[in-house]
Amino acid sequence: MTLATAAPTTLLLGDHRVRRIGYGAMQLAGPGVFGPPKDRAAAVAVLRAAVEAGVNHIDTSDFYGPHITNQLIREALHPYPDDLLIVTKIGCLRGADGSWDAALSPDQVRQAVHDNLRNLGLEKLEVVNLRAMFDVHGPAEGSLEAPLTALAELQQQGLVKHIGLSNVTARQIADGQRICRIACVQNQYNIAHREDDALIDRLASEGVPYVPFFPLGGFSPLQSAGLSEVAKQLEATPMQVALAWLLQRSPNILLIPGTSSGAHLHENLAAGSLTLPQEAVARLERVAAQ
Repeated sequence: MTLATAAPTTLLLGDHRVRRIGYGAMQLAGPGVFGPPKDRAAAVAVLRAAVEAGVNHIDTSDFYGPHITNQLIREALHPYPDDLLIVTKIGCLRGADGSWDAALSPDQVRQAVHDNLRNLGLEKLEVVNLRAMFDVHGPAEGSLEAPLTALAELQQQGLVKHIGLSNVTARQIADGQRICRIACVQNQYNIAHREDDALIDRLASEGVPYVPFFPLGGFSPLQSAGLSEVAKQLEATPMQVALAWLLQRSPNILLIPGTSSGAHLHENLAAGSLTLPQEAVARLERVAAQ
């Protein structure tokens, strides 16, 4: 694994050239990504602030809430700017108790696409990620042929333009590439969660964007004395350092940090101007090893 030395500021995802720091809408729903936000007006304001700050890549899903984040995005931003790329995700349903349940049958795939179209107010979805649910906590082997074939049929019908995969293994990606072009891969990855190191390098060689979810640790935020010390030396926050490390990790990485706070939004975006010196990178590598 080697860090990129001259990280680009934009990357092509589907047909859109997007800035490498986007915005993930998951945290706009209620606690546990379930139910409405505590402050709907504040959630709308954060979405508008993101676009005003130059974000042109928003990641969402109709199973966030469910339906909540897509409805918020539509309320805040529709009609959408021409350069705004909205990427959504299917493959899961929320139970009445907030559980995350697999929804990978062809009928469920078709229903999910139509739900996303309706709640986002779109006639076509630019990028749809199919999330594998063989293990809700991480990638696990299993066939995605049936749901991916159904999604590819919707692509042929003009309802979906590009298809990505999420929470998947290298084998599932290779199998998927025999069914349709895979426009991106979205897996968990951050400075402390490095199982996809080899996969990222392979996808970079193929020109496939890699979009790490939970870039800041997700439900278990990153915490490390080493990370905090590097941040102090660089006069940055630990989260800014963690994001900057990802940007320097590989030129095919796109970030979608999420927040419901306008202040945190601007802190996250500022990570794009932070360059980590080699001694800081070496220190962070030791953090990852621990």
